[in-house]
Amino acid sequence: MSALPYGTVWKGTVRYRTEVAQRARLSADDWADAALAAIAEGGVPAVAVEPLAVRLGTTKGSFYWHFPNRDALVVAALARWEHRYTTEVIDKMDREPDPVTRLHSLFSTVIAVAERDRTEVALLASADHPAVAPVLARVTARRVDYTADLFVQLGYSPQEARLRGVLAFSAYLGYAQLLRAAPQVLPADSDAYRRLVGRLLAG
Repeated sequence: MSALPYGTVWKGTVRYRTEVAQRARLSADDWADAALAAIAEGGVPAVAVEPLAVRLGTTKGSFYWHFPNRDALVVAALARWEHRYTTEVIDKMDREPDPVTRLHSLFSTVIAVAERDRTEVALLASADHPAVAPVLARVTARRVDYTADLFVQLGYSPQEARLRGVLAFSAYLGYAQLLRAAPQVLPADSDAYRRLVGRLLAG
């Protein structure tokens, strides 16, 4: 039996192993994080496989190693966002036993997030997107419920606590929107703003 020309199998094997290694090097979370960065910069329409592959220094093969299609990536990115900016924040707040301190810490934390991250505002602009809408609804409900429970712990009635929870969340969203649309109207000292809103909300 005649041997194959030198390098025929070897080159194919090297190429295959290189592609497999490249795909394995990046996780699904890496792709989801890159998608979130794209959303922050240009909204949900900015999530596109080829530009993300360039950003990650890989090929589309890596993407299809982890996801069947773009929609699956958007869903994964939204799950990543929900966990990072809702579940993890609530878990962190729950380590503080005093509800007053927890409320002030919560508001300071979310305002700081709004100042450095545009993802939520970008998602609000795509609130009618079929993948985005249920996530925003779930996240909003959980955040308002959590904040309202803090006011219950401060002694407010459930009805009053609910109103204050909605007001607190509205103050956060308004601040985040103003940061993008009209930052010049916001006070230069964001720490003072956080303290003032916290005092107003807590009464």
